[in-house]
Amino acid sequence: MQSLKTRTLLLVASGAAGLAVLAVAALFLMPASSPVSAQKKEPPQSREAVQSSFAPIVKKAAPAVVNVYVSSRVRMSRSPFADDPFFGRFFGDDPDSGMPRERVQNSLGSGVIVSPDGVIVTNTHVIKARGETEIRVALSDQREFDAKIVAQDEKTDIAILKIEGNGEDFPFMRFANSDALEVGDLVLAIGNPFGVGQTVTSGIVSALARSQIASDAVFIQTDAAINPGNSGGALVDVKGRLVGINTAIFSRSGGSNGIGFAIPSNLVRLHVDGAREGRKVERPWLGARLQSMDRDMAEALGVARISGAVVMRVYDNGPAAAGGLQPGDIVIKADGFDVADARGVNYRLTTRGAGNVSRLTVLRAGSEMEVEVRLATPPEPTRDDYRNLSGPHPLDGARVANLLPTIAEDMELDLEDGVVVVSVRRRSLAQQYGFRPGDVITEVAGQKIIALGDLLPLLERRQRIWQMTVNRGGRELELRVPG
Repeated sequence: MQSLKTRTLLLVASGAAGLAVLAVAALFLMPASSPVSAQKKEPPQSREAVQSSFAPIVKKAAPAVVNVYVSSRVRMSRSPFADDPFFGRFFGDDPDSGMPRERVQNSLGSGVIVSPDGVIVTNTHVIKARGETEIRVALSDQREFDAKIVAQDEKTDIAILKIEGNGEDFPFMRFANSDALEVGDLVLAIGNPFGVGQTVTSGIVSALARSQIASDAVFIQTDAAINPGNSGGALVDVKGRLVGINTAIFSRSGGSNGIGFAIPSNLVRLHVDGAREGRKVERPWLGARLQSMDRDMAEALGVARISGAVVMRVYDNGPAAAGGLQPGDIVIKADGFDVADARGVNYRLTTRGAGNVSRLTVLRAGSEMEVEVRLATPPEPTRDDYRNLSGPHPLDGARVANLLPTIAEDMELDLEDGVVVVSVRRRSLAQQYGFRPGDVITEVAGQKIIALGDLLPLLERRQRIWQMTVNRGGRELELRVPG
C-alpha cells in the first residue's frame, strides 16, 4: 500500500506576498456521523433531473458573495546608513533621495454578507496585513464600499467585517445547520478565484469533521473547485443557504486538486452572534486535559479503535471533575456526534457553549458510558499571573506566566507545575540564549519552580553560574551560562 506523504495546505487568498503555505501531514480521519435526523434525499431519477440547472440557486446566493480587497502600507526598513551625513541622502528618509519609504501590499479574497445591515464573514488570513490597512468590498452589482474590521480570530480563521449602506438593505445569505450535512450532499462554492471575478463551482461534500488541518476547528471537505482568491467565499447548499466558509485546499501545485475545506456554518454563526453582541467567542472550559488517540496510545490502552480523545488529566474543582470524568477515559462522542480526536471534542464543546450541559460518550475499562458535564467559562488569569522579566539574568526580555490550566490548554502543554515562557523580546538576552514561547522553566539553581513566587526571588540573586532546567515539548534541557 502506498504510504501517506506530506501534502501542502494552502490558505486560498491571493496577494502580492504570494500564498500562505503550511506543510501538514495528510490526515484523513473517520468522518463524524451526524445524529441530526436528515430529510429524505434521493439521487436524480431521470435524465431530465440530471440535466437540471443550479441557476436558481446561484441567482439566490451569488449577490451575497463579495470580493474583499486589502491594501496595506508597510514602512520600509531604515537603512543602517540613514544617520550618516553623506550616505543619508542616498539611504535615509530624505524625500528628495528618490528611495521609497513605504511599500504597498495588496491581497484579494472573498466574503459573504450574512445580514441585511452589511455584516460580512471572511477569513482572518484574507484581511491580515501589516501596517496601515484599507479594506474595500465590491458587490456583485459592481458597487464598492469601505469596510471596517469588527472582530477576528486567528485560531478559527474567522473575521467579521461591516459595511454601511446608508439605511439601504444589502442582499444576504441565510445560515444553514452544518450539522445536518451528509457526505454526498451537493454544494456550490462561490468566490473570486485568481481575481478573475465571481465564479461558481459545484461538487459534493466529500467528508465531515476533518480535523488537524490548519486551525482550532474541524472542517467540511468538498471536491467543489476552490482556488487562490476563494478564501472567505461561500459554500452553499441546494437551497442557497450558507453551510461553510471556504478557507483552504490541499495542493501540490497551488491550484485545486478537488480537496478543499470549509469552516462549518454553525461555528461561523457563533462568531457573527458574538461580534453583534460585542463579545469574544471563547471555547468553554472542560476542566480536563485531552490528547488525541494514536496507534501507540491505542495499543497501550488495549483498544482497537484509533479514534477519540484520551483524558490525560482532570483538574480539581473543574466541570469535568464535577461531572465524573476520569483520567484514562476515552471520549468517542460529544452530544451524539462522533469525534475523531481532541480537536473534534473541542469543536463540539465550543458550538455547545458555556453554561450548557454536554453529554460525552466515553470508553472506560472497555465499557461505553455517558458523562454529563456542565461547561463553564475559562477561569481568567490575573495580572499577577504574568510578569515581564528584566535584569542581569538569562531570562531578560522574556514574558512568563504561571502554568494555570487554561494557559496550559491554550499552549498545548501537559505539565502541571512550572513557569511558562509566553513571548520573547527580539534581541534580548532571553532570545540570545535560545528561549522560546512554550518553554517551561522547572528548576533554577537547583530549586524546583512551581510558580512565579518561586522564580522571581531566585532571579534577583546574582549567580556566578546560571543553571536552569527547561522542559521543551516533553524534553528536559539544561542551561548553564556565566552570571
